[in-house]
Amino acid sequence: MKHTPRKRFGQNFLKDSTVLEAILTAIAPRANDFIIEIGPGLGALTRLLLRALPQLHVIELDRDLVARLRQTWPTDNLIIHQGDALRFDFSRIADDRKIRVVGNLPYNISTPLLFHLASFIRHIEDQHFMLQKEVVERMIAAPGSKTYGRLSVMLQWQYHMDMLFTVPPDAFTPQPKVNSAIVRMIPRKHPAACDAGKLEKTVAQAFSQRRKILRNTLAPLFGEQELIDIGIDPAKRPEDITPEQFISLANLLP
Repeated sequence: MKHTPRKRFGQNFLKDSTVLEAILTAIAPRANDFIIEIGPGLGALTRLLLRALPQLHVIELDRDLVARLRQTWPTDNLIIHQGDALRFDFSRIADDRKIRVVGNLPYNISTPLLFHLASFIRHIEDQHFMLQKEVVERMIAAPGSKTYGRLSVMLQWQYHMDMLFTVPPDAFTPQPKVNSAIVRMIPRKHPAACDAGKLEKTVAQAFSQRRKILRNTLAPLFGEQELIDIGIDPAKRPEDITPEQFISLANLLP
C-alpha cells in the first residue's frame, strides 16, 4: 500500500540506507534501552531499531501510517502512541529507566517540540534527532556568531549538544528544499539553577532587537547598573552574552 506524503504533517521520509545505518550507529541502541521514536513514518529507522531492541515505543500522528505500522510489527514489539508529539506527556510512560528519544522531526514543529521535550528533561537520557541543518547550527552556535540566539541559550542551558553529520536532500522522499543534520543532545547533570520562564523572558527581550545594545533592549527589565554589577557590558549586543550571563540576569528577576 503506497503512502502519499502529507505536507501538513511535514512528511519527508528518509530512504538512504547508508544514512540510516549511520544514525543507528550514532544512537547505538542497547537491548535494555527504553527508546521512543517520534514520527516513525514508513518505519525505515524503526526497522533497524527493532533489530536491536525487543520493544520500541513510537509516537505517530498520521492515522494511515499508524495502520501500516500495526500491520508490520506485533503489538508486543512496537508500542504505538497515536497522537501529537507536541502534546505527549513523556512522564506518563517513564519508569525507573531513563528514556532515549530519537526521530526525524517534522521541520515545521521542530523548535516547539524541542522546548516541549525540555520540560521532561529529568526523564531523558539522551536525544538523537534529524533536523534542518540551519536549526542545528542555531542550537549549537557559540556566543559572537550570527546564528547564536534564543534557541542557542535556552537549549545550551540544559543540554550538551553536538552536530554529528549532515544529510543531503536526496536522502529523502520527497526531497526537502534544505539540508538536514543529525544532532545529539545529552541533558546536563547539573544545569545552573534558573527558572525557565524567567530565562525565556530575558532572552526573548534581549534578542527582540538583536542589532541594538543591551542597555536599550533590556531596559524594560534591567537597569544599566544591574548589568554592570554582574559583569555585563551594557554596550554589548545580545549575541555577545554567554548562556551563563543570561542565566545570571534571569536570576535577578523577581
